[in-house]
Amino acid sequence: MTEKIKIDDELFIGGREFNIIAGPCAVEDEQQMDAIGKFLNRLGVKIIRGGAFKPRTSPKSFQGLGMEGLRILKDIGEKYDLKVISEVMDPRDVEKAYDYVDIYQIGSRNMQNFTLLKEMGKTDKPILLKRGMSSTIDEWIQASEYISMEGNDQIIFCERGIRTFEDYTRNTLDLISVPIIQSRTKYPIIVDPSHGTGRKDLILPASKAALAIGANGLMIEIHPKPEEALSDGLQSLNFSEFEDLYEEISRMEKALKMNG
Repeated sequence: MTEKIKIDDELFIGGREFNIIAGPCAVEDEQQMDAIGKFLNRLGVKIIRGGAFKPRTSPKSFQGLGMEGLRILKDIGEKYDLKVISEVMDPRDVEKAYDYVDIYQIGSRNMQNFTLLKEMGKTDKPILLKRGMSSTIDEWIQASEYISMEGNDQIIFCERGIRTFEDYTRNTLDLISVPIIQSRTKYPIIVDPSHGTGRKDLILPASKAALAIGANGLMIEIHPKPEEALSDGLQSLNFSEFEDLYEEISRMEKALKMNG
C-alpha cells in the first residue's frame, strides 16, 4: 500500500483513499471559477485544479493569467472550502506561488526541468509530478528523486498518457504504470484521463479502468461551457457530464470496497 500524502488534517492522497481532483484546464476569470467552485463544493469534491501558467505548444495560444490566476484560485478555494492545485513552470515562481496553492503541480513538459524539480524539493508542500509525454517509467521515477533528494518526500505521481504512433486519442493512457509505480516507489499515483485520452467520450471508461487497476485518484478537466473554453475544451466535461461520472465512480468505489 502506498503512503498517504497529507493535504490537511482530514484530507489525504494515497493509502486506501481515492480522491477526484477537478477543475478547468485554465483559469479564465473570476465568474468561471466561482461557478466551478460552487459546483464542486455541492458534490463534495475537495480539491480544485486550474492552470494559471499554461505551457502551450503555440506561443499564440492562451498562456494563462499568471499570478492573477493564482489569486482567483486561492479566493475560490477559501470561499468553497477547496484545496488548490496548480502548475508552476518557472523556478523563480515557486516561492511566489507558495501562499496560493496547497499542492504544486509539475506538468508533463517540465518533468525533466531539473532546476524546477530541485526548487520544488526545497518546499514543504505536496508535489504532483506528471509523467513526461515521451518519458519512460524509469525516467519518471528518477525525476521524483530530484525532488526527494532536496528534502521533500510528499510526492504524488500522475499518469497522463504518453505519445505513441496512435493518433485516435490525444495520448495513449498507460494504465499499467499504476501498479508499477506503486511497486517501485512508496508514493501514490493518480490518473488524468482528460489528457490521457483527449476525448470526453472516453473519460468515464478510462476513469473506471483507473479505479479498477488501483489508482489513488483522478484528475479531470471540467468547464461550465467547454465549447467556449480558452484551452482544451474538447477534453473538458460540462457540469452534468462530470456529475454523472462522479456518481458512477463513487458507486464503483463503494462496490470495490465491499468486495475487497
